[in-house]
Amino acid sequence: MRERLQPFFRFLPVQLFLLHFRKYQMILIFWCLLFAVISARAATHFGAVALFLSPEYLGKISVLSFSLLGGATAIFAMSWHITTFIIHSKRVPFLGATRHSFLKYCINNSIIPLSYLITYGILAARYLMIDEGAGTWTIIFMLCGFYLGYIFVLLLSFLYFFRADRNILKVVLGTIANPSVIRELIPYDTLDTEFELVKADSYLTHIFKIEKIKTPYEYNTRFLNTVLRRHHRNAIFAIFFAAVLLLILGIFMDEPVLRIPAAAGFLILFSILLAAVGAFKYFLRSWEIIGWLFIFSLTGFMARHRVFDLRSIAYGMKYDHATAPVYDYENLKQVFNDSVYRQDKRTEEARLDRWKQRVTRGAVPEGKPPLVIITASGGGSRASYWTFRCLQYADSLTGGKLFQHNVMICGASGGMIGAAYWRSVQTQYRLGKLRTPYGAYYQDLVGKDLLNAVIFSLACVDLVSPFNKITVAGRRYSKDRGYAFDKELAANSDGLLHYRLKDYQAYEAQALAPMLLINGTIINDGRRLLISPQPIGYLTRSESSLDKTNPIIDAIDYARFFARQDPLNLQIMSALRMSATFPIVLPVVKMPSMPEMDIMDAGLRDNFGMESSMRYLSTFRDWINENTSEIIFLQIRDTREYEPSLGDPENSMSGMLFDPMFAIQKKWGAFQTYHQSYLEDYVIEDFPPGKFKKITLQYIPANKDKTAALNFHLTAREKNDLILSVYNADNQEGFKTLTKLLK
Repeated sequence: MRERLQPFFRFLPVQLFLLHFRKYQMILIFWCLLFAVISARAATHFGAVALFLSPEYLGKISVLSFSLLGGATAIFAMSWHITTFIIHSKRVPFLGATRHSFLKYCINNSIIPLSYLITYGILAARYLMIDEGAGTWTIIFMLCGFYLGYIFVLLLSFLYFFRADRNILKVVLGTIANPSVIRELIPYDTLDTEFELVKADSYLTHIFKIEKIKTPYEYNTRFLNTVLRRHHRNAIFAIFFAAVLLLILGIFMDEPVLRIPAAAGFLILFSILLAAVGAFKYFLRSWEIIGWLFIFSLTGFMARHRVFDLRSIAYGMKYDHATAPVYDYENLKQVFNDSVYRQDKRTEEARLDRWKQRVTRGAVPEGKPPLVIITASGGGSRASYWTFRCLQYADSLTGGKLFQHNVMICGASGGMIGAAYWRSVQTQYRLGKLRTPYGAYYQDLVGKDLLNAVIFSLACVDLVSPFNKITVAGRRYSKDRGYAFDKELAANSDGLLHYRLKDYQAYEAQALAPMLLINGTIINDGRRLLISPQPIGYLTRSESSLDKTNPIIDAIDYARFFARQDPLNLQIMSALRMSATFPIVLPVVKMPSMPEMDIMDAGLRDNFGMESSMRYLSTFRDWINENTSEIIFLQIRDTREYEPSLGDPENSMSGMLFDPMFAIQKKWGAFQTYHQSYLEDYVIEDFPPGKFKKITLQYIPANKDKTAALNFHLTAREKNDLILSVYNADNQEGFKTLTKLLK
């Protein structure tokens, strides 16, 4: 048996495959990550599988988008071949004496890339069919685009290596690629000079013919080193080209034509990182760990001294530290004092009076209209799409009365994006700028992809060139994935979300539009940042804290606190981004205070908008009891309320070790739901029996095991599932109740 299997194991492709696993596991991490992503085993919550299996270019999935991804995959595969060739070249000296040695090495080193290509084709076809609803011929054309893009870049790469003598950087890169230059600086020991020849008896030629290998002693060592060094030089130039390409794409990120699919950007980034890991192994050898520690220390030093800053900003505000407010408890007590609380409360009551006059115009003067409060849960594009669907559907059923009776909207993250978009559509319609607010066109816009632009920026700007700048209203800001999100959100909404806070200040004050209260979580201390153009000091503390020496101030009125930072010039896209700052996907937002506030997702503190809405109702209970008939509390959730979840079976060692650690993260929404039910109980006591009417609309997937993913991308299947969820029996009952109350 051993004799029969020996030719197989002594075959060069098999030997190289085993060598990677035996000695260079760190380089294999990149391939492992790619396999995990396309098989939905890693980064599924970030939407990574959609980026790879249904790439978008110019806003749509097409043959061209698959071709670009295929080309980027070829760049990564070539980086893999180049890096491992540099590392392994002395282990396969016989290749140096053959014609087209690098081509032959690539052919023999293709087990892993070929496995990836086959796996990708199978999984992409399945994903396009099930999740995107694509037909057979469409899938065939898409995959043909992917493989043709791969082959095209591969042919270009080999054309370069065959014409390598015309390399204009030959002399410079020849010096860089010569390890003897590094050896003069690094004290290598005897362990660094030892290497093990690959024990192979045969290999595949460039025409895919199996040929026997001569013994290494039959080759001239000096000749082999010269040939291999030339390939090292050419390989380094190829990696240099990939780095320049990524920098150019980042610099021109505003040009839609140059914004390649995000997965393609990441593959190019992986190509550079793979080469960096290989360079460390090749040049530093036993000093590799010391080298990585130095790189991490240098990066930390540069971040600490603001050479680059991976945090983002809120576009439109004035970042002037000379006028920055002090963020400490003493200053908060001065800014949000009892007088401010009472003054802002009177201002809001005046706004409610104007709302009542507008709603009851033409009706019986002593009539009391129902008052509507809307809350929307967080949940990425899933929550955004579902929230807009519910509000558009409900408003059409009530003949526009839902928007007319709505006085405030609050919530978190994606739900607030959908609600803000719905408010803009309705407001512009009532101003006579839109023909109808109920067209399917608006629903399609809110479902457009946001993830591709964000991840493209992460790969091509944030991690590669964090020095890009942009000028907004005469002020210089960093161009990062936060900027990319804002720009994409404005484009996706057809400009309806491209406005500043002050643009809607008068509409809200005159009750032409409901107040939109955007929340963020201040991760410095857990307080909430409340963003609105209206004075809302009454929401920063409880009524029971009045007349106390040291009141608990648990929220910040953004406009009042940053009064000297031009707060109302804040772009609404940035405000919504602060509310939807999902970790890693979007950067933490820093605010111009001393010390700086760091803002993250509103769902970290209140994912359902219950804290703000309940405090609002409690604060204005007297006015509401006197001037309204009912309180309609419309809550829109992208998850089931009070639905028990099965415990995760601890049938693995990793499950037993890590599940308890991440229990809070996984069940955070449920924890908030149970806690906030107490708030609801207490607030109801402020009103007569039957006055408070709560209606909950919940996204209920048709298939419990195929719920829409929590990220900024929706597939065709997920959109259809969200659209149809309004016809669920429980939701239909809620719509009937709402329609009856608003008659």
